[in-house]
Amino acid sequence: MPENIYNLEIFKWIEHEVIENIILNCEERKYFKWEMIITEWELSNGEWYIIKSWKVSVSIKWNKIAELSAWDIFWEIALLNEEERTATIKALSDIEVIILSYDNIIDMINNDENKINKTIMNRIEENLNRI
Repeated sequence: MPENIYNLEIFKWIEHEVIENIILNCEERKYFKWEMIITEWELSNGEWYIIKSWKVSVSIKWNKIAELSAWDIFWEIALLNEEERTATIKALSDIEVIILSYDNIIDMINNDENKINKTIMNRIEENLNRI
């Protein structure tokens, strides 16, 4: 597991073993250069993304406001609410992302196979509120 994963703000104060178990239960997905990952005004799909490699562009109303790169996260708030997306995310090259979904977390809590519990979820929620 890359050391960068432990340094993400959302995982602060969570044991490395627990983080590893979360990531092992996440889907990995590839997007091609110029592919839209998220489109502004779409409803939340309950997923948040960790960029493993390369960069994405963040735009609001077609105006580029930021670029995110390896080990940045986006749409983490989707784990907590079902609001419309507020920006468009587009791959600037072929990229890989790790996807954590609300359904993944509920499955992990219900199965308790990965030492995920409500305390950990509360910690992730607290960390999200600090971001």
